[in-house]
Amino acid sequence: MSQQSVIDELQRLGMSGYEAKAYVALVAAGTPLNGYEVAKRSGVPRSTVYETLGKLVGRGAAYEVRAGEASVGYLSLPPTALLDRMRREFDRSIDALRSALPEVASPPQVRLVHSLSDRQSLLARSEDVIAAAHTDLFVSGWPQEIAPLKPLVRRASDEGVDVSVVSFGADPEPVGNTIAHTFSQPEVVLENLGCRLLVVSADREQAVIGGVVNGDAWGVFTDDPAVVLVAVEYVRHDIAMHLIAQKFDIADFEQFWTSDPAIRRLRSDHGAPAAVLRRGSGSAGAPRRPKRRPSGPS
Repeated sequence: MSQQSVIDELQRLGMSGYEAKAYVALVAAGTPLNGYEVAKRSGVPRSTVYETLGKLVGRGAAYEVRAGEASVGYLSLPPTALLDRMRREFDRSIDALRSALPEVASPPQVRLVHSLSDRQSLLARSEDVIAAAHTDLFVSGWPQEIAPLKPLVRRASDEGVDVSVVSFGADPEPVGNTIAHTFSQPEVVLENLGCRLLVVSADREQAVIGGVVNGDAWGVFTDDPAVVLVAVEYVRHDIAMHLIAQKFDIADFEQFWTSDPAIRRLRSDHGAPAAVLRRGSGSAGAPRRPKRRPSGPS
């Protein structure tokens, strides 16, 4: 990680740009520096460097060191000590807000539905949903999207949340009750859906539903009970189908799955989910819902 990246991260944790630059300069020096030296090494203007150093001393990130009656230097708090202190302060703030914020919050007047227009926001909102789970968690997706979510999913499982996962591809390190989608190959499902569909729902109270294809992603977050119910039942239905399929001979089930007219009809609407999701997110140039293709084996 570059020095600029370190400065950027320190700013995210509450330091000003000048404070972060001065602290990094002190850490890199490893020895006390006076204000002139800090300004020269950090790029902090000399006119504000002593004010900046005073703020670092005030937050305990640096200390004054007197080498003589008129000489004052500054020494950084060691990085590990600073990070531990920041973590403690952050945890205290979170604990305080966890009890205080609900007291000032008004009951929601409307149900939330908002669009997610890229993969980063789709995964970030999914992490929010996973982190909120207390009783049950349902996840359905491809390994590419499940992998970055897995640390939070595993933590939820370790904390006693009933976790159910459907993975459209092999998962060498499954979490909770994971079912690998087997009665259609992932590439066949991908063709049918038109995207890597991701569904995440926590406690049957909120859900993220989205799609990823190539470099594009789109979807929605909602706490609307009806939509959340459908999302949960989608995952539960997929799991139930697999449990049923496991009770039958593989060849017989494959014959049924590819040849039964009713099943072929349901699987003939190739690409519709991706088109609907993209249109719902308000994406420019969203494709229309594809016309049905003639029924036939996939």
